[in-house]
Amino acid sequence: MQVAPILVALALALAVPSSSAERKCILTGSWINDLGSNMTINAVNGRGEFSGTYHTAVTATNNEIKRSPLQGSQHRRNQRNRATFGFTVNWSFSDSITVFTGQCFVDKDGKEVLKTMWLLRQDVDSLADDWKATRVGINVFTRLPRRE
Repeated sequence: MQVAPILVALALALAVPSSSAERKCILTGSWINDLGSNMTINAVNGRGEFSGTYHTAVTATNNEIKRSPLQGSQHRRNQRNRATFGFTVNWSFSDSITVFTGQCFVDKDGKEVLKTMWLLRQDVDSLADDWKATRVGINVFTRLPRRE
């Protein structure tokens, strides 16, 4: 049995990406979540910091919803190209702030997906009202098509 042809075939199989899981997941760009909220993440700098905007589709206030700034940080990508990240949204239309934490994945079809968990804290009038000041949730974001 000749070992060389087998080694060449094995080397080629390992060198050529064969699945979407090997594709990099990149935060930069526009995303929409399962509730219709969308966000844009600007370029991630060398320290992993980024900024952007968030436009929510849902709110507990009667105020007009406005696009709000976000600031975040991405952990340096691990060797499997699935970045973990976190960001804060300082809502422009209410006295509340939300922090998100999540991870970027590439699904079996090659689509980038952000799985996030969030914690919202709103202003309340007194310590007695503290019980109703915090909410939590989970969102799944998918990338919006890139504009050409």
